[in-house]
Amino acid sequence: MRIWRKHDWLKRVDLPQEVSESVFRRMEAERKRVANELRSTGAAESEKIRADADRQREVILAEAYREAQKTMGDGDSQAAATYAAAFQKDSEFYAFWRSMDAYKHTFKNKGDMMVLEPTSDFFKYLKDPAIAKQ
Repeated sequence: MRIWRKHDWLKRVDLPQEVSESVFRRMEAERKRVANELRSTGAAESEKIRADADRQREVILAEAYREAQKTMGDGDSQAAATYAAAFQKDSEFYAFWRSMDAYKHTFKNKGDMMVLEPTSDFFKYLKDPAIAKQ
């Protein structure tokens, strides 16, 4: 075994080949152990971050849904108030408007079909306007 020294600092140690290989294997094993430990720690942190992000996502979606439902309820309430006011002013026009809305929603697609009697009240505003007032 030789030790090279320069200015009282250890620069190099020459060991027999078998010992050097053993030392390098131990060093490599230690480095692998440290690397695996760091990977494991990183994976755990990653899971924590993902879990927190998923929880935040669920909270945000729930709050958004609640706010959307509240807004829709407010809109429905205003629409009902508007319809009620219209009905009080002109009940015949309101009935006509609701029938037009029903036609629009019933026949959205070209292929929609409905089988009714020709005398059905559903068609009352599509017939002669004088008949509609009956």
